[in-house]
Amino acid sequence: MRRFLVFGLLVTIALVFSCASVKLSEITANMPDMSGKTDNVYRGGYIIPGMPAMKMTVDVTVKNQKIVSVNVIEHSGSPIGKKAVKTIIERVIEKQSLNIDAVSGATTSSKAILKAVENALL
Repeated sequence: MRRFLVFGLLVTIALVFSCASVKLSEITANMPDMSGKTDNVYRGGYIIPGMPAMKMTVDVTVKNQKIVSVNVIEHSGSPIGKKAVKTIIERVIEKQSLNIDAVSGATTSSKAILKAVENALL
């Protein structure tokens, strides 16, 4: 009987994790058309569901229809993810694109910031 209860508990935990998870490979960010963007600061966010969820909120500063800065307002990721965000921001500004490779070991944070920037610019 005890084995049955332990097995049932393990199955339940597995189901909870599988239902809450998202395939990171399916999350892609697309660069919005910047031709109509006025000089301003745009706020956007993104949440990647999971255990725990990853929350990202950013302010994107646009001047002359180019991204000149990205300021992270909220990031619920790991310390490794927080370090990777700086790298992602530098790449976005340099390339003026959201078609950026994720930082190894910080894929969730990488995807979250790219989607947050996309949402800010929509």
